[in-house]
Amino acid sequence: MMNPLLDFSGLPRFNDIQPEHISPAVDELLHDCREVVARARAASTPPTWQDFVQPVSDMNEKLSRAWGQVSHLNAVMNSPALREAYNANLPRITQYYAELSQDQVLFEKIKQLRNSEAFNSLSQARRKIVENQLRDFRLGGAELPPEKKARFMSIQEELSALSAKFSDNLLDATNDFFLLIEDESALSGIPEDALHAAKEAAEKDSAISAPGWKFTLHAPSYLAVMQYADNRVLREKMYRAYVTRASEIDTLAHATSNWDNMPLINKILQLRQEEAKMLGFDNYAEVSLTPKMAESPKQVLDFLEELAAKARPYAERDLAELKEFAASQLGLDKLESWDLAYASEKLRVARYAFSDQEVKQYFPENKVLPGMFRLVETLYGIQIVEAPPSSNIQRWHPDVKFFDIRDAAGELIGHFYIDLYARPSKRGGAWMDDAITRRRIVQPETGKSSIQLPVAYLTCNFSAPVTINGQLRPALFTHDEVIVLFHEFGHGLHHLLTQVEDLGVSGINGVEWDAVELPSQFMENFCWEWEVLSHMTAHIETGAPLPRALFDKMLSAKNFQSGLQTLRQIEFALFDMHLHYDFDPHGEKTVLQLLDEIRSRVAVVIPPAFNRFPNSFSHIFAGGYAAGYYSYKWAEVLSADAYSFFEEKGEGQVVSPQIGERFRKEILAVGGSRPALESFIAFRGREPKIDALLRHNGMAA
Repeated sequence: MMNPLLDFSGLPRFNDIQPEHISPAVDELLHDCREVVARARAASTPPTWQDFVQPVSDMNEKLSRAWGQVSHLNAVMNSPALREAYNANLPRITQYYAELSQDQVLFEKIKQLRNSEAFNSLSQARRKIVENQLRDFRLGGAELPPEKKARFMSIQEELSALSAKFSDNLLDATNDFFLLIEDESALSGIPEDALHAAKEAAEKDSAISAPGWKFTLHAPSYLAVMQYADNRVLREKMYRAYVTRASEIDTLAHATSNWDNMPLINKILQLRQEEAKMLGFDNYAEVSLTPKMAESPKQVLDFLEELAAKARPYAERDLAELKEFAASQLGLDKLESWDLAYASEKLRVARYAFSDQEVKQYFPENKVLPGMFRLVETLYGIQIVEAPPSSNIQRWHPDVKFFDIRDAAGELIGHFYIDLYARPSKRGGAWMDDAITRRRIVQPETGKSSIQLPVAYLTCNFSAPVTINGQLRPALFTHDEVIVLFHEFGHGLHHLLTQVEDLGVSGINGVEWDAVELPSQFMENFCWEWEVLSHMTAHIETGAPLPRALFDKMLSAKNFQSGLQTLRQIEFALFDMHLHYDFDPHGEKTVLQLLDEIRSRVAVVIPPAFNRFPNSFSHIFAGGYAAGYYSYKWAEVLSADAYSFFEEKGEGQVVSPQIGERFRKEILAVGGSRPALESFIAFRGREPKIDALLRHNGMAA
């Protein structure tokens, strides 16, 4: 049987992939990649797209697709054997790409192509790819003297291993902790569905002999306790465990396992700084911003400080109201960090006469997904059809669903997988990743061409369906989870609806990182539209749609504590940027001290001293957002302004197929084939303004 990781004839063969397939597949693919690169290096003819760029791109895509399947499985079906195989091969993959980006001969050939007459005859997408490759060669160390290239490569390999270890530590620390509650009276306030899930979790755990309720640090379980549990001691226990994950405090509690991520953080920062200096930059933030929209760390910091100044009065008001309510209505004279979500939920109920839990009953999965699909079908003139579980499409877990996307004429244009529920083998958070990227394939023998269809993974960590009185009930989503789902589907549509036919700028490839959140955050806005929500709700007990009166309450509460939430995101973004801009990783000041300084200047909520937030900040230490976390707020300016075009031009209907077609054409379809600012202007007719973001967040003057 062919190694499933070497089968590129169709969709991934997840049922067939075993850890023992990984090393042989990597062996063969790296050998073939290096052969193709050697031929490209040795060619004596002037470099062209067809003879130089295309062969290397085609071979690298096979490696990327195979390793992408391994990485995906390691993230969603983590096991000791898979983790071992992944970590054993990660340095080899990293080394190959580091070698490639440092190759002086390839760099000279790309420069030769860039300066040739042939360059001007290339398509816009291909010219952009060549320009991007020139930039990436420089950032990859191609211009370094030979004696420094080996050190630069070892930095890349070590950073890759440290990031993987950071993720492993966090997953292990998250999975290790649980609380078994045997006294039902201690669970007052926790919603029924969360209690059913905790009961099921305890019953399924063979290590638990006593009956009870098992609560973990995975999001659905943890958040239910923090938001609803009347038991303050329980909330504090869960909070302490959550905010000390993968820290020295956590490690002290587990003497047999060292999951402390702080030594990894310090080493990562030192290596990033060394890398930046080797490339001729003053700091790593400048390296990170080179391929982004933002022009300098100072521009980013000024943007964040301006937004913080606008948000702070609202945040101070939010906190003052919460403290007063907690003292007068809940008897909490001192509001602790483990009280915030609980007191906020109580205040929301008191002020707006509804709770998240009440709203959740109207968002069963079997209504939410079709409703979301109906929206994008209307906006973009597409059809979404689910493949039945009985089909021969292989899935990595029984809960995974698979869908086709077709155009208005019924022609297939892409596929996507959805994996919605939390489980111990899955890292936390939500994300979209590409399985296969759209491109045109030309058969060299016949000259015939075909389009390789794009495939995406959409991954979340929501509560799974539960069995109540012998009946399996659909998963219920909070409105916040619906927003997360729309967000990730926005990323997915960016990947799936591209019309670009060259890998390097197809879908989200080549899109500036601080603009890549535009389509995702844009989608979130529709979660606040009655014309959208009214068609995607049904009460889990009665089947009744979401009442308009309840929706109006939700809308009134849309910007509830938006000042606090905005300032919290700015705090994280400032911490990230200063960490990579003007923090000395070899100096006396610690990472925690830097965070404390930023909090004392910006935040209105100061967590307790034992909080170890950096130790679980995967975005910047294991997720590609280093000196880039500001992108969420930066892109939110773009997305809010883009959405305001629908509000202005939709003639009372924001779900406008005409404007949707324009958004698809100018933003989604072009991928990274042109600068994101050009795409935005082509859609909006002007450069972005911050006004819509402030208005959407209730912070307009």
